[in-house]
Amino acid sequence: MSQALSTDVLIVGGGIAGLWLNARLRRQGFATVLVENARLGGGQSVKSQGIIHGGAKYALHGALTGASEAIADMPRRWREALSGNGELDLVGVRLLSDAHYLWSPGSLAGNITSFFASKAVRGRVDQVKGEQLPPALQHPKFKGKVYRLAELVLDVPSLINRLSELAGDGLLAAERIEPLRENGELVGLIIDGREIRAQRIILSAGRGNAELLSALDLSQPAQQLRPLHMVLVKGPTLKPLYAHCLGGGPKPRVTITTHPAADGQWVWYLGGDLAEADGVARNEAAQIQAAQKELSELLPWVDLSTAQWATLRVERAEPAQSGLVRPDNAFLHEQGKLLVGWPTKLALAPDFADRVLAALARDGLQPAQHAPLPALPRPTVAPPAWEELF
Repeated sequence: MSQALSTDVLIVGGGIAGLWLNARLRRQGFATVLVENARLGGGQSVKSQGIIHGGAKYALHGALTGASEAIADMPRRWREALSGNGELDLVGVRLLSDAHYLWSPGSLAGNITSFFASKAVRGRVDQVKGEQLPPALQHPKFKGKVYRLAELVLDVPSLINRLSELAGDGLLAAERIEPLRENGELVGLIIDGREIRAQRIILSAGRGNAELLSALDLSQPAQQLRPLHMVLVKGPTLKPLYAHCLGGGPKPRVTITTHPAADGQWVWYLGGDLAEADGVARNEAAQIQAAQKELSELLPWVDLSTAQWATLRVERAEPAQSGLVRPDNAFLHEQGKLLVGWPTKLALAPDFADRVLAALARDGLQPAQHAPLPALPRPTVAPPAWEELF
């Protein structure tokens, strides 16, 4: 058997939530080991659009919901971290856009929705025109209205890389994870035959939490999966666009973010209502056709004749909610030494870490002395989805 180890906190799941938490714990002096059985960020994280929401899209009918209020402070916290003056030092993470936008294509319903959105989130929305418009909308044929949100869009691959740097020597690639119990109490995990004891064990593996809980003979907390069928477009004529295109409903008609490909071209990543219920039911060809129709109606001046198209299915893992509704906040469930959670959204990774740190502080958990970690097999970082699809 491999050498047994001990640590203060053992984290399972190397997405943004686990990596962010790991870095926060280390900054406070805790010894940590983070275990990943695939590639860092390779689940939901690397498939994220990278938007650090401030809640505007949850207020499209003029009312600030619980989700909008809970997430309102996230852009400030992320900006401070990006500047090196926040709870983490994320200097070097690529900022794709300093703002995200609400974009009404000019329809009556869209204009009404954007008006109420701007009133509901006053102080967080400003209308922009002319040269202030996103590059893709600076065209004579564009007749809509655009509102600039005090949000931001990050390059998620560079974020994963930076957070993995902050993990130091505490990352561990794993294939098999089993419980380590003494007198019926969970005291650690057995990772590929190596015992790792910890004061607390935290599951932050997204969809993998359900499988991990099953391996621990636990049924709670229950998990729900909300599927998406995203569309990717790559081409030499694309210009940067980071915006929710508004329709008349409570969700954006389509959400577009733009990402740099390794060959220098831009990739548009399409979510929003396009990727939800009807989109999930479509096969790849039908979903691409639906996206082509949307873009031809909304952005008819963009030449997509040489563009490459692909789709990507994503399953958002969250704590189970009645009616599969989206949770408003990060979620944490405690059961003895085991803590299980989901951030529920990329932007809420700091909120998830807050909840874990509050639980440790409440229990009076302090960093302990541990032997230095040996050289551990380190998981690799997942490549961007578009590099694998195109």
